Amino acid sequence: MTEGVGLVFSDAIIARSAHLIDVLRTRGLRLATAESCTGGLIGATLTEVAGASDVFEGGLVTYSNAAKTRLLGVPQALLAAHGAVSREVAEAMARGALERLESDMAVAVTGIAGPGGASEAKPVGLVHVAGIRRDAPVVHRECRFGDLGRHAVRLATVEAAFALAESLLHSP
Repeated sequence: MTEGVGLVFSDAIIARSAHLIDVLRTRGLRLATAESCTGGLIGATLTEVAGASDVFEGGLVTYSNAAKTRLLGVPQALLAAHGAVSREVAEAMARGALERLESDMAVAVTGIAGPGGASEAKPVGLVHVAGIRRDAPVVHRECRFGDLGRHAVRLATVEAAFALAESLLHSP
């Protein structure tokens, strides 16, 4: 295990983070994040890798609806109509991170890690992941991890965000 790693992140996720950083560096692209349910874990995972500052522009942890509106420009009407855990809000978060952090691409996550906060329509483990590259449409993925426990849902969300970022790098 890498020194200092293992309290939160597995060697596998750190290796995936390093690979993502290498590809971003090779392509000359900068990444931004907007996080809700992960509370900054995506950014923390990226910054476990030395030299991440070459490609990681920064991240905004917008846990409350007010922060989503204030920091990312998510319209209050969108939050009222769809709720914070929705495709629409995840996409707006990704667009907001791209613009506000002036990056080349962005990923955003919003979901229900549990144990509370769920409903029949939005169960524990429901996560919306959105990503965007400059001058391209937003890509969205809905994940239903199930009630794995709060920590496991959050780590699975980090993995899903990396997978979406990787797919954006392979799109035209």
